[in-house]
Amino acid sequence: MTRTDENLAGALLDRRYRVDGLLARGGMSSVYRGLDTRLDRPVAIKIMDSRFADDRSFVERFEREARSAAKLHHPHVVAVHDQGFDGTPGSEQRRAFLVMELVDGGTLRDLLDERGALTLPQVLTISEDVLSALGAAHAAGLVHRDVKPENVLIGRGGQAGSGVVKVGDFGLVRAVSATANTTGSVILGTVAYLSPEQVTNGSAGERGDVYSVGILLYEMLTGHVPYTADTPISVAYRHVNDDVPAPSASRSDLPPALDELVLRATRRDAEARPADATAFLEQLREVRGQLGIQRTAVPIPAQRQPQHPSSPSEHAAPESDAERTVPAMQAVTAPTAGGPTGTQALPRSAAGAAPAAADPSEEEQPAKPRRSGGWLALWLVAALLLVAGVGAGGWWLLSGRYVDVPDISGMDRQQAAQALRDAELTPTFEQERHNTVPSGTSIRTDPPAGARALQGDQVNVMISLGKPVVPDIQQGISVEQAQQAIKQAQLTPTRDENTDQYSTDVQQGAVISVSPQPGTQVNIGTNVAVVVSKGPEPLPVPAVAGMPRDQAFTTLQEAGFQPYDAGEEFSADVAGGHVVRTEPGNGETVDQGSRIGVYVSNAVDVPDVQGRPLPDARQLLSDAGLKVAGGSGGDDDGGGFGGDRFVFVVGQNPDPGTRVKRGSEVALSTLP
Repeated sequence: MTRTDENLAGALLDRRYRVDGLLARGGMSSVYRGLDTRLDRPVAIKIMDSRFADDRSFVERFEREARSAAKLHHPHVVAVHDQGFDGTPGSEQRRAFLVMELVDGGTLRDLLDERGALTLPQVLTISEDVLSALGAAHAAGLVHRDVKPENVLIGRGGQAGSGVVKVGDFGLVRAVSATANTTGSVILGTVAYLSPEQVTNGSAGERGDVYSVGILLYEMLTGHVPYTADTPISVAYRHVNDDVPAPSASRSDLPPALDELVLRATRRDAEARPADATAFLEQLREVRGQLGIQRTAVPIPAQRQPQHPSSPSEHAAPESDAERTVPAMQAVTAPTAGGPTGTQALPRSAAGAAPAAADPSEEEQPAKPRRSGGWLALWLVAALLLVAGVGAGGWWLLSGRYVDVPDISGMDRQQAAQALRDAELTPTFEQERHNTVPSGTSIRTDPPAGARALQGDQVNVMISLGKPVVPDIQQGISVEQAQQAIKQAQLTPTRDENTDQYSTDVQQGAVISVSPQPGTQVNIGTNVAVVVSKGPEPLPVPAVAGMPRDQAFTTLQEAGFQPYDAGEEFSADVAGGHVVRTEPGNGETVDQGSRIGVYVSNAVDVPDVQGRPLPDARQLLSDAGLKVAGGSGGDDDGGGFGGDRFVFVVGQNPDPGTRVKRGSEVALSTLP
């Protein structure tokens, strides 16, 4: 029974933190629900085993890492409120503790146990939140070192019942490693998620966290980790010597973009991975946008009762990698599962070599009498066989298990696959455009031809799609859509407003055509010009001045314009009821369908009243809208003798035919 088995419920740490019910128990710590009595706030309290409290290197590292973790303020990071030590120095009851945010829910491990593989929106949403938290840590100079489902908490409090994703246990692995691994010959970590460099040389940087997230992403997509074996050392060996397989090999409905995302994050060469969590987050968001997958609600795992070790229903950050460390020899010899188990302490030298069962420890044997010469010969033969076996094993480890990658350039897909299988390698295929290699023909391999590879390793073959083809750009689509289609064809969209054209069929701002024409085969990166519609071509306003009003309206309508009455104007040159001018004016160019104002003359032609009786002359002028300025003659008595009836107009001013404004006066000269 370890000292962490002791239940501390009811204790008061640092005269402030009351320890309540046990939530989880690990090999090096226990997690309790607690209460900050000063702030009356529920908290989670992680209490480390007492054997660490008097180790100076652990104390210094524990305090430093706890302070660093406490500086992280991020919605997807479990907050660290406080750290301290309780008990008298040197006492077996002295313990280091962390006070953290209490997250009501479960872990990603619980969710995976419940559901197996998750939906693509759930996978990308959880991964985005985890990478967001790690990105904030990396920006602050913190590396997690222990990314795994047990350290991803899903609590209540999200919108519409969605779970809130939080990452916990920043810095604790590094703190415990100061005590557990002073020589550097032991690997601390959960083997299912360890990066190759953590296995081989203990290097744990931002790219190591990215590798672990890549394994996490693989597990969420498929429901299992990529590597399992009978022993943890065998799993660690796979991380060092094998490429992580594509998730689609286990789940056929996955798009290639997700395969590529996982493979980029889990390259064995750390330099080939994204530089940190933020860089990987940008790539993940780009893939999510390409696939059109929206963020979704994260389900909250069903509550569980604490176990040993456990995934409690209410969590602080669970045990870190180093908290469940076991002795090195035990890790080698114990038949533990090689999947996503707890943290293991493994001898680093063993992980870089081929996995093998550990030799049983030797015990002293009592001295025995020397045998005869026959026995000596037998021992010599056994020794020679042993040397031969060791030599063969060394040849196998150093050379025999490696093969040369064949040169498959110029082969078709089937030929390339057969050549790689004949070389005891596993072919995978991708496609890309190429200016000179014909479509369907192999371009190159990764690793390249002539490189050494382990038997069974995957070799990626790049198959040519031939030259790009100008895509079929339909009239009327937006410029942005056309440019995106051209870029996806690995061509370069260009735009010159001087080449834009007028069109009555394609609305202004939409695409009319591209050049070269769709279907044309061109080199990668060739410029493709996008021609955009300027709308209908502007037309000149026809000359309608002097026309009768109705005739002018008809002429303007037939030219594609909309005429309207703009008012009347006087013009001595235009007869009444005829057009004086238009607005816009004659010859001006305007868009088809524009409104054209028509101004009509209100001029009056003075009638000829000379020689007419005065009453008739007055009536004619009045009917024309004019007034009589003068005249003479007797009054009409109604009897037909004398009066105006016998007065005749002998002169008028203005002269007959003169155009004047309506209401103008006309002076008459009469006789007698």
